[in-house]
Amino acid sequence: MAVEITIPTALRAYTDKQAVVSVEAGTVDEALQALTTTHPGLAKHLRDSSGKLRSFVNVYLGDEDIRFLPEKANTALSGSESLIIVPSIAGGTR
Repeated sequence: MAVEITIPTALRAYTDKQAVVSVEAGTVDEALQALTTTHPGLAKHLRDSSGKLRSFVNVYLGDEDIRFLPEKANTALSGSESLIIVPSIAGGTR
């Protein structure tokens, strides 16, 4: 089934400037894998060297952070949902 993934502005350079990418997947992890297979330059920004999702990358399935879902990245997709990638932002001055 097709799943739409919203890409944050900072990462759109790796998706040919696309704000939304559609992939075929049955789970959240499969969707992210399909995304990084289609756009390989994005992989290093989403996953660490062991393949785990980087701690500063938040992925939402609808309004839910996947880290708090019972199945986490293995959560099944029905096709009507969408994923949103939100990188954490830190910094500032004192």
